[in-house]
Amino acid sequence: MIALREVSKTYRTLWTRREVRAVEQVSLDVAPGEVVGIAGPNGAGKSTLISILLGFLRPTAGVATIGGLPPQEWVEARGVTYVPELMALPRTWRVGEALRRLAVLDGVTDEAMQGDVDRVIARTEIGDHRRKRLKELSKGNSQRLGLAQALVTPREVVVFDEPTHGLDPVWTARFRDVVADLRAPTRAILIASHNLDELERVCDRVAIIDRGRLQRVVEVRGAGALADAAARVYRLRVAAGGAAVASAFPGARESEPGVFDLPALDLPAVNAGVAAAIAGGALVTSLAPRESALEAEFHAAVGLASAPTSGASGGRP
Repeated sequence: MIALREVSKTYRTLWTRREVRAVEQVSLDVAPGEVVGIAGPNGAGKSTLISILLGFLRPTAGVATIGGLPPQEWVEARGVTYVPELMALPRTWRVGEALRRLAVLDGVTDEAMQGDVDRVIARTEIGDHRRKRLKELSKGNSQRLGLAQALVTPREVVVFDEPTHGLDPVWTARFRDVVADLRAPTRAILIASHNLDELERVCDRVAIIDRGRLQRVVEVRGAGALADAAARVYRLRVAAGGAAVASAFPGARESEPGVFDLPALDLPAVNAGVAAAIAGGALVTSLAPRESALEAEFHAAVGLASAPTSGASGGRP
């Protein structure tokens, strides 16, 4: 549904007229029914890509389409559900009023209006704030208003920009349920976020971008998903028996008393080492990857930014 083909965007600075390449030769597809994440450091080009997909910007080179149409034509004809990092609405509007106005803009009929607004207010649990002006809302509640807006009339294309920014841990977790509610065979969902843990939980694939280039696309769900058996760095905590850990895992580093960062190992090696440590007297309290599989891919991809490979185009064959 969403197709980027060798998309580039170049700006010139206002005063010096210096050329800045915000996005360079990015190719990526998002199929109907798919949830795809975009991750990258600040200034990587995520916002520019989103602006191109929303029809706000035209690429300097390459082609961007939604359903075979230029983004602006698609948006004008069929609309896109877009939840920005900051909801830029008049601060004097009240919560219920804001949702009604947004529903009108999305074409909700008068007959369906109240029921739809009531439904999403209940779904995002902002009923206690219904009569508050937007300027009275916390950052987290403003973000929940954005999620409510996305649920009023979800389109065939849904774009989230930093959707969990400002949410408390409870609603960060519930965002996963919102994405699950929005998943549909005919809907493409794109999520730009710095929260790699959430992207790994909700997405099918994650595109990692740095310095305007697509470094790699990581499968996090399905047949090509990140393999748990791949070599990873684990953190092992023990209540006693640190010497046994050091003996079982040559190269392990004790970062603080009873906490060991193990060298990169696959699961069979980790299990064998833990068994040996326990046999030697270690009392293990926890074992977990030091970073998630997606975080490891992200750090590796960003580390390769100075020499991107031609095979990281990201488009589906």
